[in-house]
Amino acid sequence: MQEELQIYRLVPIASPDDPHWENRPPQGEVIVRARSTGDARLVANSAELDFTDVDALPAEGTSTDMASPFRSEKLYTVILDDSGKYPNAGERGVVEGQVRVDTIVSTQLD
Repeated sequence: MQEELQIYRLVPIASPDDPHWENRPPQGEVIVRARSTGDARLVANSAELDFTDVDALPAEGTSTDMASPFRSEKLYTVILDDSGKYPNAGERGVVEGQVRVDTIVSTQLD
């Protein structure tokens, strides 16, 4: 039995100069296929690059997942998309939009 997924839009609600962005640049609207609004935040978050994915600090085993702007209700809102533009059937993941992966820089020189 295939799980039921919905389409959600993660829309930035804070102005670009809002201090809550800190060192995390706004990434624009992202469309995801997920189980719930909370899961939609996790799906978008999982598409971001994490410190554990590259040879950058902090130490091995330390994740930056909790710092994702997609997890902040002050930065992004999550809206159920019932427009029918995107099918609910399919893999859980990002459907449209670009999640930046250049927010963490490798410590290795090319």
